[in-house]
Amino acid sequence: MKKLILDVDTGVDDAMAIMMALAAPNVEILGITCCHGNTPLQNVLKNTLRVLKVCGRLDIPVYRGCAEPVLAIKRNAGDFHGKDGLGDAPDPDAPGLDLLNKRNAVKAMIEIVKENPGEVSIVATAPLTNLAVAAQLDSSFPKKVKSLYIMGGNTDSRGNTTICGEFNFVADPEAAFIVLDRFTCPTYIAAWEFSCRNSLSWSFCDKWLSQDTDKARFMQKIYAHTRKMLKTEEFQKEMVGVFGFNSCDCYALAAAIDDSVVTESEEVAVTVELEGKHTRGMMVLDQLDLLKKKHKAIIMKTADKGKFKKLLMNALE
Repeated sequence: MKKLILDVDTGVDDAMAIMMALAAPNVEILGITCCHGNTPLQNVLKNTLRVLKVCGRLDIPVYRGCAEPVLAIKRNAGDFHGKDGLGDAPDPDAPGLDLLNKRNAVKAMIEIVKENPGEVSIVATAPLTNLAVAAQLDSSFPKKVKSLYIMGGNTDSRGNTTICGEFNFVADPEAAFIVLDRFTCPTYIAAWEFSCRNSLSWSFCDKWLSQDTDKARFMQKIYAHTRKMLKTEEFQKEMVGVFGFNSCDCYALAAAIDDSVVTESEEVAVTVELEGKHTRGMMVLDQLDLLKKKHKAIIMKTADKGKFKKLLMNALE
C-alpha cells in the first residue's frame, strides 16, 4: 500500500487528482494539506471537503496550511476555475469548516512523515509553500520523505502565468527554490509543457464525464466553467500549443500511483530563477552540470495515455 500526503490548492484540476487518488486501491491517503494557490485558502479548504464528501471520504483528515507565499506577492488563478475554484457551481449542502483537523498543515505533514519515516510520498499540486515551511521548521523532514511528486515548473522557458513561468512556481518562487534545493529524495516533476504534450482529446473528456455516477455529475458541474474558458478563442491565442483536455495535476498523481504511467523521463539538476524581470519563477534545468548539484530531479517527458485514461475513468466510477 502506497502512503501519500496530498498537498493541494483545490481548484478543478486538484479535485480531479484527489478523486483519482481516492479511487486507487493501492493508495492510503494519510492526509490532505491545503495551501493558497488556485483560489484563496478559505475556498481551498471548502473545496477539498466538497470533493471528499462526494466521494464518501470525509474520514480523511484535511489540514489548514499557508495562506500566502514565503516572500512573493500573493496571487491566485483569477477566474480560470471560477471565483471559488470549483466553477462557481452552487452547493447548498457543502460540508462546514468545522470538519477540518485542528492541527496546522505544516506541523501535521512533519508529524505524519516522522511517524512513518521513509514510507510517505508527497504529491504536491499547489504552490510549494507548505513544503518549504516544513523544511525550514524541521531540517530533517525532507530526508524522511520517501519521494516527492510535483506538478509545477516548466522545462522550455514557456510560461502559462508570466512570460517564462508556470503558475505553481510563480505563485511562490522562493518556496519552489527551497524545495528543489532541500529535498534529496527521488523527486518527480510533471512540468507544464509535459502536461500540454500529453493532453487528451475532448472526445475522451466527454466519455469521461458521461459516466452515470454522482462523481461524474459533480465533475461535469464544477468543470463546465473551466472547459468553456479553455475553448475560447482568446485563450487559444494565449496558450498556443495547448491541445485538448489537460488535467495538469493528475499527471503527478498518476505517476505516484503507478510509476509505469511515465514511459520516458530524464534526470537533471534543477533550480528556480529568483531574480529576472521576465524569468522569476522559471524552473532552470542544469543540462551542463554547472551547478554541481548531486541531487537530480526526474523530469517526466512521455506518458502512457492508455494507463492514464484508465486512472481517470476509475476516478469517476
